[in-house]
Amino acid sequence: MAKAFASQADLEAKQITFTKLSENAYAYTAEGDPNSGVIVGDDGVMIIDTTATPAMAQDLIARIREVTDKPIKYVVLSHYHAVRVLGASAYFAEGAQQIIASRGTYEMIVERGEADMKSEIERFPRLFAGVETVPGLTWPTLVFEKEITLFLGKLEVRIAHLGAGHTKGDTVVWLPQQKVLFSGDLVEYDAACYCGDAQLEQWPATLDALAALAPEKLVPGRGPALTNPGEVAKGLAYTKDFVTTLLQAGREAVAGKMDLKAAMAHTRKSMDPKFGQVFIYEHCLPFDVSRAFDEAAGITHPRIWTAQRDQEMWTALQG
Repeated sequence: MAKAFASQADLEAKQITFTKLSENAYAYTAEGDPNSGVIVGDDGVMIIDTTATPAMAQDLIARIREVTDKPIKYVVLSHYHAVRVLGASAYFAEGAQQIIASRGTYEMIVERGEADMKSEIERFPRLFAGVETVPGLTWPTLVFEKEITLFLGKLEVRIAHLGAGHTKGDTVVWLPQQKVLFSGDLVEYDAACYCGDAQLEQWPATLDALAALAPEKLVPGRGPALTNPGEVAKGLAYTKDFVTTLLQAGREAVAGKMDLKAAMAHTRKSMDPKFGQVFIYEHCLPFDVSRAFDEAAGITHPRIWTAQRDQEMWTALQG
């Protein structure tokens, strides 16, 4: 029997948790749905990842207003994917002055933002509730190359591109005084890594760069907040295992001159036993196998996903 396309059958609401991690940092998580981060400084608030629509962002805003009435001054995009960024316009009414992104993220919005928006809206109907409130693509107003540092009053906030992985433009937000890291989708825990736009070979080294910061708490892109160094280490190791196992299977498939469908079956042999039960695995795996197969074959820059390509691939691999 064919599996329902992507997450179209995932219609059950998830339990949202708003967790205080330090004097200034909060995690907004929802049982494997995309996470957001919140930093409350002396004179304003920063959001890391916006939710998928302005309508859905209202819940996050309401939770922020339970702990502070300070203006939301900054929005940081951990990367370009629509489910992370299209809620940005909701924060302008709350005082947002800047939307911050890396150069790589900006370039991906230019290259494939429209295609990605159409693709993701079809994949995730529940996560795009109120999609009619989206005014269009989210464009950064401040683009940095490698790293910038802001101060929310006395609180130092570092925003950095430490390397590619989930995308070429991945951005982390780091509170060095409190050892709290917001990783975006560079780190996942108890959820599949979406690798459709990944730089798989580079991803492990980027995880090592995150580990070198020695974070004591970490908000991953999906999954629960990691609230002590042991949990952080597990999250980093889990993600590294996922992406290295995936790429190795892709390399074996290419070396064995398999077609993509055979590569999917081959990849399941190593991936299913370890990751088959985690959130969003069956949604991600066909996109992940496609990208691993491409990268192993020498296609270093990920091909653009369109709604049509999504459906054709899904029919071929999950039909």
